Amino acid sequence: MNEQIYTNYRLLLPDREILGTLVVRDGTIADIQPDVVAIGQNGGGDYLMPGLVELHTDNLETCISPRPGIRWPLEAAAIYHDRELAAAGITTVCDAIAIGDVTPTSLRFNQYDEAIDAIQKRQQAGGFSVDHRLHLRCELGFDRVYDITERYASSPLLVLISLMDHTPGQRQFVNLDKFKAYYSGKHGIKPGEMERFIQDRLDDQQRHAESSRRALVALTQARGIPLASHDDETVEHVRIALEEGAAIAEFPTTFIAAKEAHTNGLQVMVGAPNLVLGGSHSGNVSAMDLVESDLADIVSSDYVPLSLLQSAFTIAHKTGKPLYETIHLITSNPAKAIRLDGDRGSLEIGKRADLAIVRDDGVVPKIKVTICQGYRVA
Repeated sequence: MNEQIYTNYRLLLPDREILGTLVVRDGTIADIQPDVVAIGQNGGGDYLMPGLVELHTDNLETCISPRPGIRWPLEAAAIYHDRELAAAGITTVCDAIAIGDVTPTSLRFNQYDEAIDAIQKRQQAGGFSVDHRLHLRCELGFDRVYDITERYASSPLLVLISLMDHTPGQRQFVNLDKFKAYYSGKHGIKPGEMERFIQDRLDDQQRHAESSRRALVALTQARGIPLASHDDETVEHVRIALEEGAAIAEFPTTFIAAKEAHTNGLQVMVGAPNLVLGGSHSGNVSAMDLVESDLADIVSSDYVPLSLLQSAFTIAHKTGKPLYETIHLITSNPAKAIRLDGDRGSLEIGKRADLAIVRDDGVVPKIKVTICQGYRVA
């Protein structure tokens, strides 16, 4: 029997915080007591919380292409990505793999096979520090998006499909100036090429988006795969998502869309970078406004893994809500959204010992230790 005792920690339980002791046996939480004992690892009052659950990160893309024109070896990039997640306290991650893009030169058009295969092989071989799952981000204007997605629909790691539409003039980029700034800055679209680029994207949407949406929705329903909408802007966008059986509304861009989604039972996801920075880089709704209106259910680190933990502390400091409550947005709620809450996402006897030990100095919370199924991984 392999046993670890963690004592004198501030345990963030589902409904309260206690100073106490948590016992792990063979990778599972075996006991929780509101007492400090004389044996085991003494936490000195640091926080002990569930390992974080991330549903939408494209950090792997950053590791593959850390600078424009650079392509890192895929196997090494996957390992770097995994280590960054562990260092951020994330113990379950949905690697968001884009199927298609709106930029013709994007690596997203040809790296998905390698990325998915690398994740599946390394996860199945036990070569990752944390638990990796797949989230396929389907760009509806891409003509082959359904065929490619259908190829991976039977993967045991696939737990989420989201429907993307980054066509200029709507959703995330209703402001065309923001669209132009983003794609010229990140993807190098030159001013003289921008109008043609925009028109091509509009044409792609007209040709492919509706048929791709119908086929992908049918696929998720037939396979029982959770579905997410993305960048909902209007009440109509949300109502379409509801009709399609979506469970999650990722990053709604307006207050009215977020309210419609939350009121009708969709789990509203907001971005941790938006919370940490105090606003959206695209000029969309403030995530903190949604949190303060109780319209946010899940937080995603998106492109900055370390922001996930910080976001929960930011919310607690800003709203006065207890930390044991704000961490639901980064632990139990996302686990439930992808149907993994039966064995993770909270400190409860019988669940996996996926844990994060955190020290808060009032500036930025620091991950001291990350534990996945009882083993220290960072």
